[in-house]
Amino acid sequence: MKTVLFAALAAVSLSGCAYSASEGGAPSQSAPAAMSEGEHHRLAFVQAACGGCHAVEAPGLSPNPASPPFADIANRDGLTKATLLNWLTDAHNYPEVMDFDLDPPQVEEIADYILTLRSEDYRQLPD
Repeated sequence: MKTVLFAALAAVSLSGCAYSASEGGAPSQSAPAAMSEGEHHRLAFVQAACGGCHAVEAPGLSPNPASPPFADIANRDGLTKATLLNWLTDAHNYPEVMDFDLDPPQVEEIADYILTLRSEDYRQLPD
């Protein structure tokens, strides 16, 4: 599974290097221009690791309707970094389809990313 995750991460990371003739040869990016290189790589990792089931960017509908968008998770009452780290670290919490392992730095990276999606005026999309 880690090999597949690494391959997916590499593919997503390389997609940011594509050039568009319509933009005069400038790199095309799906991420906002204000995003730092580190933030872009974190988004690429999270997209590769979790984007097959979850909407990792807000607003968004998850590809798997049973998987909550990350923005919904980030804006849940009572969510803290500690509770999120605990849940992501304990693979026994995962649904069977999420049968993969995360290293502690990967858990931290995903939790940090999810928490960037917090918003005072967030409204969950209707089901």
